[in-house]
Amino acid sequence: MTYKMIVLDLDDTLLRDDGTISPRNKQALMAAQEAGVKVVLASGRPTYAMKALADELELERFGSYILSFNGAKIINWKTREEPFSSTLAPETAHALYEMSIQEGVSALTYVGDDIVTEQVNEYTHIEAQITGMKIAEVPSFIEAVQVPVVKVLMVEDPDKLVRVEEKLKAKLTGKLNVMRSKPFFLEFTENGVNKGTSLNHLIKQLGIERSEVIAMGDGYNDVAMLEFAGLGVAMGNAPKEIKQLADYVTDTNMNDGVAQVVESFILNDLIPTT
Repeated sequence: MTYKMIVLDLDDTLLRDDGTISPRNKQALMAAQEAGVKVVLASGRPTYAMKALADELELERFGSYILSFNGAKIINWKTREEPFSSTLAPETAHALYEMSIQEGVSALTYVGDDIVTEQVNEYTHIEAQITGMKIAEVPSFIEAVQVPVVKVLMVEDPDKLVRVEEKLKAKLTGKLNVMRSKPFFLEFTENGVNKGTSLNHLIKQLGIERSEVIAMGDGYNDVAMLEFAGLGVAMGNAPKEIKQLADYVTDTNMNDGVAQVVESFILNDLIPTT
């Protein structure tokens, strides 16, 4: 099989634990791009928090794309055009905030380049560290959110958030997309929007078949794209459930798992045999 696109989750997949791309991963991805393979970054991160990584991999030069906010936005990194964008109405964000209060968890969203929340805690600090965005602690979430937002997060201790997820999934099925991006992050986007549906939109635009796509990830918010891609690859550090549904399991994010897949399934096919 000749693969034309590789789609990569960021945290705990492409990135090492310190948030950097290893030299081997970068070398493999640059070689793939030089050979004409599209490298696409797909993350729950806001667009702002993906810019530096997209630039490091020179996606602008190669005319590639990023899928931010768990697929709620597709951005052409060369033109900065958005062929797909999904948002939640302010009223929907307000309703989710009210649910977070009822469930005793914190809520946050993004307005401009700020993380907006009423409650600053260890989990909002983790999001700020991951994204590089500033936290705007506001007296009223509802008053601060008066424009459409791409997604809302509920953040809390993982054990508690499991119970909240089960309850709200049952309540919101068919109305909103509810998914876990990390054990302590529960994300809400427009119904039907995830990395898989966004990837489907992108490949149709580019004339690429799903069988020609490799997708790699480690988390529950990666499931849709792993199942959609021709080759769905789970990281060695992924939970057991993610590994079980994947077509292939690679090494961990700390042991160049991404590079191993690129080398084996893409670059090796480009080396002439004698």
